Amino acid sequence: MQNQGHFSERSGVSNRGHAQQGNLRFLDKAIHERWALGQNIILCWTPSAAGVDLLVVPHYFLGAYSDSLNADRSGPQRQEENGDLIRGLISNRRQLDEAEFRHAEKKLRLQRDSLKLPIPLATDQYILDAVEDIVKRHSISFVPRRAVLLFDIVDFTLFTPFEQTSQLTSLSYSLNAAYNKMRQLGIDIDFRRTTTGDGFYVWVPSREPKMALHLFQFMLLVIADNAIATRKSVGQTVPSIRTGFHVGSHYEFYQAEALNPTMNSFIVGDVTIELSRMLDLAQAGQIFVGDFVAEIPTSSRDGAYLIEVDSQKFLERVSRTLEDFKGLVLSGEEVAAIHAYLTGETGISAGQIVRRFKITDKHGRSRFAFNLRCNIHIKNGKTIILGLQDYYLPKSSRSQRNSLAEERAVTKLYPKSRQRPDITED
Repeated sequence: MQNQGHFSERSGVSNRGHAQQGNLRFLDKAIHERWALGQNIILCWTPSAAGVDLLVVPHYFLGAYSDSLNADRSGPQRQEENGDLIRGLISNRRQLDEAEFRHAEKKLRLQRDSLKLPIPLATDQYILDAVEDIVKRHSISFVPRRAVLLFDIVDFTLFTPFEQTSQLTSLSYSLNAAYNKMRQLGIDIDFRRTTTGDGFYVWVPSREPKMALHLFQFMLLVIADNAIATRKSVGQTVPSIRTGFHVGSHYEFYQAEALNPTMNSFIVGDVTIELSRMLDLAQAGQIFVGDFVAEIPTSSRDGAYLIEVDSQKFLERVSRTLEDFKGLVLSGEEVAAIHAYLTGETGISAGQIVRRFKITDKHGRSRFAFNLRCNIHIKNGKTIILGLQDYYLPKSSRSQRNSLAEERAVTKLYPKSRQRPDITED
């Protein structure tokens, strides 16, 4: 059973002509055979006079260069160069021109696999995009920087199977409801999700820098919908969640199902690991924002230039966009204003000092994070408060080493039955 026909739906190529549809089906089948149930991956491709040329390698081929991509760069020079080349290939569009393809073929000491198609491949962009889509589904991609969310259901394993199903369904509905609200605002956030068993990783396939901002907005709407549902729920059907937002690198791949690669991708890498470690230490209702650098546009206007910002500057930019949420209706109630901020302490000058926390897990590995609060003011005077108060987090060990707040945070964050990690103010 071959995975035919999917590319036409994904790429909008139903009107390309009967001949080219047959051409693409032939190509999909040929690449599927070379993929061999995931034994091989397609590194790159280039059009040829007879059809297309491919570089096909075993799935373990990438591992031969992984050590050379570590921060210490301790591998042999040739291995490092080839590692950089491979990462470049799987980070960008897989279609290369003939000179680029020949260079990769020579540097990696590979031999091209030439596929002859029934008729010459059309050069229309949507045809080339369809081929690109087929190739990527039979490969692995590296994304150097992307915003990702993690929604984690607290104490999930303690509930009955029926309650677990209800809670996952409720969280899934909150994702869909938030998507619908974003569409009402004119924002098409075509998000993807993968389940963690007790929650979801969520991201946007588009690499447009503005999507990081939109994903953060999306996160606030998901948590708000969950909070409203919690107020109205009976029993244990609505989950208590903890949430993380981070920007980092990851690999993307398609698992095999029924002998074919799925149409939905999976992600794994630094960004997912960091999110998982952060939420291992989070309390119910808490929102952690990672310590990251993101590239965002200076405004929503076309042609706006891009700048790099840290987590605090990123949130300042997001806060300016929340004005657009005024008038949005959440569960029948109109939003008057939304304020999101990283928590901290009030200094002598009455200005807020944002607190950054160093989180050390049971493996001894550390990362930094910020605690997020969000106040959604409803027109009738009500306020939906999201996130954890700063009061429940450890105070600075420099001034309050044995404070009640620190003791309380440690007790709640780390049950005595677990090997206790550490969280301190940076």
